[in-house]
Amino acid sequence: MAKVIIYLRVSTAEQTVENQLPALEEWIADRGHELVEVYSENEPAWKSGHQRELARLFADLRRRKVDICLVWALDRLTREGIARIFELVNRFKAYGVHVNSYQESWTEQSGPMADLLYAITAWVAEFESKRRSERTLAGLARALREGIANKGQIKNAGRFYLLQ
Repeated sequence: MAKVIIYLRVSTAEQTVENQLPALEEWIADRGHELVEVYSENEPAWKSGHQRELARLFADLRRRKVDICLVWALDRLTREGIARIFELVNRFKAYGVHVNSYQESWTEQSGPMADLLYAITAWVAEFESKRRSERTLAGLARALREGIANKGQIKNAGRFYLLQ
């Protein structure tokens, strides 16, 4: 029986990790594994100081034997690109922990093909994140131009965007 930890993260304050947890718990139960602990980022990483629960998870791995870290999707770990996903996956490997993604079932495998798929998935997540930011900035700029919002409202919404 493998020992599994779950890492959950949401992208916005309006989202909840509760949408991810039941499916991940079922994944563990279906395989006869043991759930050890759930690490949950309940607010966006940019707001909370960059993934405090992930830092706690790695600190706990120094004291605990775990076989698998289960995530909803790899972009829950990072959207910072290929180098960052490999840094995290290799850090888990150094503790003897395999990263499995519920949405990317190929992560249950290892080898050169898995490495290629990690790279592609990380690139797509980073690209998608940049595109989302571009759309957000365009929408904020339009809201300012049309008088729908002012800079103070945008700043109070969470992030301050410098718009021309």
